[in-house]
Amino acid sequence: MAADSMEIDDSLYSRQRYVLGDSAMHQMAQSSVFLSGMGGVGIEIAKNIVLAGVKAVTLHDTKQCETWDLGSNFFIRKEDVLSQRRRVEAVCPRVTELNPYVHVDMSYSALDDNTDLSFLRKYQCVILTEARLSLQKRVNEFCHSQQPPIRFIGCDAYGICVRVFCDFGDEFEVSDPTGEEPKEIFIQTITQDNPGVVTCMDNQPHGLQTGQSVVFREVNGMVELNSSVRQVSVLSPHSFAIGDTSPFQPYAHGGFFVLVKTPKTKNITQFPAHQAPLQIHAAMLALDTFQEQHGRLPNIRCLQDAEVLLKLTEEVNATLRNKTSVNAELVRCLSRTARGTLPPLAAAVGGLASQEVLKAITGKFAPLQQWFYLDAIEVVGPLQSVPAEEFFPRGDRYDGLRACIGESMCQQLHKLRVFMVGCGAIGCEMLKNFALLGVGLAKSSGEVCITDPDLIEKSNLNRQFLFRPHHIQKPKSTTAADATCDINPDLQVDAHLNKVCPATESIYSDSFYTRLNFVVTALDNVEARRYVDSRCVSNQRALLDSGTMGTKGHTEIIVPKLTESYNSHRDPPEEEIPFCTLKSFPSVIEHTIQWARDKFENAFVHKPSMYNSFWQTHNSAEGVLQRMQAGESLDGSFQVIKLLSRRPSQWEQCIALARVKFEKYFKRKALQLLHSFPLDTRLKDGSLFWQSPKRPPAPFDFDLNDSMHFTFIVSTARLFAGIYNIPYSEQDLSEEAVTRVLAGFKIPEYRPSEKVSFSIKTDETAKKPDLVKMPISSEEEREAISQLEEAIATDNVTAERLQMSPLQFEKDDDSNGHMDFVTSASALRARMYSIEPADRLKTKRIAGKIIPAIATATAAVAGLVALEMIKVVGAYEFESFKNCFFNLAIPVVVLTEPAAVKRTLIRDDIYFTIWDCWTIFGHEDFTLSDFMNAVREKYGIEPTMVVHGVKMLYVPVMPGHSKRLKLTMHKLIKPSVDRRYVDLTVSFAPEADGDDDLPGPPVRYYFSRNGETP
Repeated sequence: MAADSMEIDDSLYSRQRYVLGDSAMHQMAQSSVFLSGMGGVGIEIAKNIVLAGVKAVTLHDTKQCETWDLGSNFFIRKEDVLSQRRRVEAVCPRVTELNPYVHVDMSYSALDDNTDLSFLRKYQCVILTEARLSLQKRVNEFCHSQQPPIRFIGCDAYGICVRVFCDFGDEFEVSDPTGEEPKEIFIQTITQDNPGVVTCMDNQPHGLQTGQSVVFREVNGMVELNSSVRQVSVLSPHSFAIGDTSPFQPYAHGGFFVLVKTPKTKNITQFPAHQAPLQIHAAMLALDTFQEQHGRLPNIRCLQDAEVLLKLTEEVNATLRNKTSVNAELVRCLSRTARGTLPPLAAAVGGLASQEVLKAITGKFAPLQQWFYLDAIEVVGPLQSVPAEEFFPRGDRYDGLRACIGESMCQQLHKLRVFMVGCGAIGCEMLKNFALLGVGLAKSSGEVCITDPDLIEKSNLNRQFLFRPHHIQKPKSTTAADATCDINPDLQVDAHLNKVCPATESIYSDSFYTRLNFVVTALDNVEARRYVDSRCVSNQRALLDSGTMGTKGHTEIIVPKLTESYNSHRDPPEEEIPFCTLKSFPSVIEHTIQWARDKFENAFVHKPSMYNSFWQTHNSAEGVLQRMQAGESLDGSFQVIKLLSRRPSQWEQCIALARVKFEKYFKRKALQLLHSFPLDTRLKDGSLFWQSPKRPPAPFDFDLNDSMHFTFIVSTARLFAGIYNIPYSEQDLSEEAVTRVLAGFKIPEYRPSEKVSFSIKTDETAKKPDLVKMPISSEEEREAISQLEEAIATDNVTAERLQMSPLQFEKDDDSNGHMDFVTSASALRARMYSIEPADRLKTKRIAGKIIPAIATATAAVAGLVALEMIKVVGAYEFESFKNCFFNLAIPVVVLTEPAAVKRTLIRDDIYFTIWDCWTIFGHEDFTLSDFMNAVREKYGIEPTMVVHGVKMLYVPVMPGHSKRLKLTMHKLIKPSVDRRYVDLTVSFAPEADGDDDLPGPPVRYYFSRNGETP
């Protein structure tokens, strides 16, 4: 983003723009930040705010690189330690590489109690990490005293505890506390009363809070409300009061309301006021006192220092206004680990602190009030009985980690064999954590296997920090592997380019999963997660899942025998827009955008693909003609011959085709609808047909002087030229050239049809018809035969003309015309239906199903997952594990226990869980009857039904199934040559006649006695 021209580089920042908005992006591009301390937390913050796109960052640090730093700072290399470089000199060029739009400079001047702080006046935000409390207080007071105040953030990480403190001045204006996009909610009724009560249509929840304001639009009857802003008083989830409406005209129908977002001024108190978990607050303030008194942190595993810190904590607690009981275990754990570092914890708090920096300089989202604390006591709690010497330094990069978790746990991390699916934003952050933790070292026979079929695009560079501009169009997985090994050359990373799906089960087989310790998903879709989860359950492997959407993030930890799996819960399915709404009755901008996207898919992807498929099946036009003349019905022939007969061969014909589409979409469709349903049409109950949410269309004439009309014609013509392989020049796209082509083009007059009226769908449950399968009339058949005869007679069935080039929708390439078509088509349809249009950016997000994303949330979510990974490796008890949901915008972080695995009773004290899989070993002559007996003898319950996938092997009530009992399992299942086993669904006899059969776990049947391939 160029700060002078203030243009936002959408190809880089598009996903982040959807999170922050353009106003905040512009403010960032004019803001300078001072960041002190290049330890684990400092480098995280540096990475995140440079990726976000501030104007300038000064990195400050006074320390030299040490071996210890290699385990916490991912931008320090071994050669930096050997050459005794300053930390800030080592990291500055590597941070600079992250974003060409950000000016990064460095300082290694002393910053202490004697420093003249006037140099800070040029910054809008100052962040201190690794700073003593006295210095933080001094810098904070200086920042607070400036006019306007310089925003101050202090961030500390000591072993298992981290904290963030924010002071943005006495008053701080927040433009948008949540970042949630207000929705249009349609109105059912408004009472003429004092107060007037608004009820939402179809009991839709309004999501409002008392005191918020809404604006009304398109209300019929009570027109005084239109464009007025009213404060609401919530009465129920779907109704609210808006003050006196008794003087107004009675409400008739229609209308909607939208939440009005107004900037709010936050009154923020000064250091050291707090609202925080008091036990950690007291312990960390005591740690500050310990450092002031002793000039050092408590020594690793030193019992004496731990008792001193405990005493100091009790003293600090006594001075607090809100006293709490001192948590002695927490204080002792803090003392034992304070010199150490947990890189994932630094990543988590670094993500949150970075978001606070962006809030400080933009006013976007609600700032912290004023303290945030997070601890990882569950990680170190079970390690208290481990001998003290396990935690002492050994002079390598893991000394900081070792101080927290001990040598044995470090060794376990080194030996891990991990499979990570996806190398996008979360994948890059996870690999960074693996590198710092030493997960999967070659010398320990460990390995990190990663796979991702995608190539790197420019928009990835804003979050996927392992990638640089010269990596664009290279594979994500191999590039990420190389970058990870730069951070820690001892890692063994095996990079693949495969999808993980049923088609790749020969690669990611059961034996592959059996070699793993656990699986990590870094995916962006539910179906892939479900599949990987099913493979993990089948192979009894832990799964660490996470995801983000904008500033929100979640983690889910799935542990064999302890928790439910990802598939145990079902997210509500995404609501589909009814076909009739898309086709004829749009009411909100999402409908017109989806309509435009569907038009693109149908005209430029589906039809060309169908055309190619037809001519590959029927490679002779003459042969097709003969079969049709003989009365044979060929699927798709009518549509294909229509395309062939109308196929353009010149650019001018593409322009003409686009003009015909304009007439059809934005005039004829509207004329037909209004003919079929005039404005005064009433339903059987006497109510108007055209009332909210239905909007009547208003047809309009083509006008080349309207820029949106011109964009539609040019983009549509370009797409037709693309699928028909017709060349055109830049000059052909000019207004002058297009005007010249259209000057002589006449559109025939249109008359609405009664036949079409009959076919217009108003039923919201009706599905889109399959045009290929639809029966065609004899008249249409005769027309198709005639068109094909003419094409053959005029030599229009050459190999080139029987081939088209389907497009693939690409939202991020502005040169291809795809988004031009969708944006203009959607905007014109919105205009026709009097719907507020969306700009190109919003249209792109909805049409491209783009998930808003920002590096802060990605870093935080990966850090939280990596903390849970340590617990999985240590085989901790169920109570230690935590799932997390956070929203950095609000900000809120919620940690919960995972869902405990459910035990299902079959009968007679026979239980099973999702993790259970009963096994039966057979042989070549093993019959279905043998299988049933083996299950009964081994598990004590009688099988009644056996199913393999969708094939019923044995159902007693089915005719002929009793004869199958004598058949071998081989003959019934017909396994492939290399198949070792199948998982069968088996039901069991109920205790009482007439009851339903009882479910059980899958029964894994091996085709040979030793489970090997037969």
